[in-house]
Amino acid sequence: MEVRDSAAVKADAKKVSSRVLDMLALKGKVTETGAMTMRCSGFDADEKVYRARHPWSVYDVPFADMRTAFDRLRDELPKNGWKIVKDGPDASVGKSPQIVAESQSADFAVDVRLHEANRAQNAPALLTVTVESACFKGSDGR
Repeated sequence: MEVRDSAAVKADAKKVSSRVLDMLALKGKVTETGAMTMRCSGFDADEKVYRARHPWSVYDVPFADMRTAFDRLRDELPKNGWKIVKDGPDASVGKSPQIVAESQSADFAVDVRLHEANRAQNAPALLTVTVESACFKGSDGR
C-alpha cells in the first residue's frame, strides 16, 4: 500500500474534482466543501489507513442543464481516462440517475448523481459529485 501525506492526497482529490467540473461544463453555483480524510474500513485502527473524500454539488441551474451536463459526463469520462463501472439508477427511493467511474490509474473514483427538485421536502435540484481516493497509509499520522 502506498504511503502518502494526507494533505497531498486531499489536494489531488480537489484537482480531480476540478477536472470533473470542467467535464460537466455546467455554469451554476458549486458548494464550497473541502476534501477530508477518513479511515478505510477493514484495517486495524493502528494501521492508519485512510482515503480522501471530496463531496460537492452544483445547484441553482435549470434541471434540463444539469441533465445535459450529466449526459455529457457519460461521454467525457472515458475520453479522459476513466472507466464507468455503474450507469443507472441509485438505490434511493427516487431512483436518481447515477454514474460511478474509476480513474485509469485506480487512484480515484467518482460518484455522480442527478437529483430532481423535491418541492414536498423543499429540496432543490442538485447534481452531486463525490470524489474518493484509493486507500493509502498516512505518512503524517493522518
